[in-house]
Amino acid sequence: QVQLVESGGGLVQAGGSLRLSCAASGRTFSVYAVGWFRRAPGKEREFVARIRWSGGSTYYADSVKGRFTISRDNAKNTVYLQMNSLNPEDTAVYYCAASPGVGFKESDYWGQGTQVTVSS
Repeated sequence: QVQLVESGGGLVQAGGSLRLSCAASGRTFSVYAVGWFRRAPGKEREFVARIRWSGGSTYYADSVKGRFTISRDNAKNTVYLQMNSLNPEDTAVYYCAASPGVGFKESDYWGQGTQVTVSS
């Protein structure tokens, strides 16, 4: 089992920044990749970014490319999502997920989510 706890969400004005954290514990050696997802009100959950646990290669959704940066600190078992130039369309509950493989499935490990609200 892998446990994930997100933190760092909050209310920010458009143009501002936030940094989300995803702290992992448990069988982290089984993790291949960690991803960030978000669900806006009335919308489906969507992929935001992911990073390989070892090696650190990253991949971003087009909607956040150039504004968001995913990184990890293996010593702390923590993955971060630095979010800059936020706009109201970024308002959502943000979730991190850990997967033993390349993709992410419902059966993988998910955190409880952290709310990000961007005011105009």
